[in-house]
Amino acid sequence: MKVNLYLNFPGTCAEALALYARHLGAQTQMQATYEEMAAHGGPLNVPAGLTSKSILHARFKIGDALMMASDGPPERVQPMRSAYITLSVNSNDEAQRIYDALTEGGEIFMPLGETFFAHRFGQFRDKFGINWMLIHEKTAPEQD
Repeated sequence: MKVNLYLNFPGTCAEALALYARHLGAQTQMQATYEEMAAHGGPLNVPAGLTSKSILHARFKIGDALMMASDGPPERVQPMRSAYITLSVNSNDEAQRIYDALTEGGEIFMPLGETFFAHRFGQFRDKFGINWMLIHEKTAPEQD
């Protein structure tokens, strides 16, 4: 069994994937629009609030994580609640770079800073409604 994350966007999927590619190194493996589905014989059933160029389905990777995404009817797509995508990074500089990129236009829940368990840790929602935790962990002390 595999568990994958599926994200819905209110018509901003292509923009989100471009931002994640630019700042997180996300690699889109597959992307199809409603228009492309219709070109292959499927119906052109575009939900209200979207266009034929909206993303029907995309598959992408961030690091080793396989994720999927699409555009959904804007009146039904809500920002994430009580779930976060967690990014573990290897330096404070990388944490700051990603934090600065993903918080622009978003909402900060916990500013990026040092904690007892991390050199840098922060929680926020990006401008697309996706919740993120960002961590540069401290080495755990050895247990006796």
